Amino acid sequence: MYELYIANKNYSSWSLRPWVLMRELGLAFNERLMPFSAGGIGANWDAFRSFSPTGKVPALKDGATAVWDSLGIIEYLAERHAGVWPADAQARSWARCAAAEMHSGFGALREYCTMNCGVRIKLAQVPAALARDVARLDELWSEGLQRFGGPFLAGVGFSAVDAFFAPVAFRVQTYGLQLSPAAQAYATRLLNLPSMQQWQADALAETWREPGHEAELAAAGSLLEDLRSQA
Repeated sequence: MYELYIANKNYSSWSLRPWVLMRELGLAFNERLMPFSAGGIGANWDAFRSFSPTGKVPALKDGATAVWDSLGIIEYLAERHAGVWPADAQARSWARCAAAEMHSGFGALREYCTMNCGVRIKLAQVPAALARDVARLDELWSEGLQRFGGPFLAGVGFSAVDAFFAPVAFRVQTYGLQLSPAAQAYATRLLNLPSMQQWQADALAETWREPGHEAELAAAGSLLEDLRSQA
């Protein structure tokens, strides 16, 4: 059986991608949760290197085969299971482009709106770069929904492109990002998936706090609500 190594569900947007895809497609796996150490990525290097060549999460073990990076894991699964990418060629091409754009882009969204499922934040400011990222996100989601008919980005079924944007749905919720009605409805649709509800419940139950992530959160704006379990 697959083994999927992830970090704190409250913080780890990259871990969520393969986790939610495998849950939505019904692919069996054993979850291996490795909490972030205080001090950030560098502090995790030695521990995470035991399962990931980059010392980062997520990583997938399939017997003796190690697969790292969320995009690498998605493509590995796509070679073995139907439904990872849309069957329609045009939808599949669009979905791959959109997922790749999310994988390598949206830097301001990542910088100013780090993932934290368990809190609600009022942003101190919306810099121009963040506004551009949110506008592009809205444009991209609206295009996919209109072009392929929904309810997911590339058609009727949840696929890898939706998994890549699943962490953004949590960011929309955390920071109250403003979207068009169609894009907002899509974010809500993702948040209401049973798999996403389970991820959120697990995230809220975590009592770990990683100082680097918490500092990024404090810099983003004022805390409106903290729903996380306390140590």
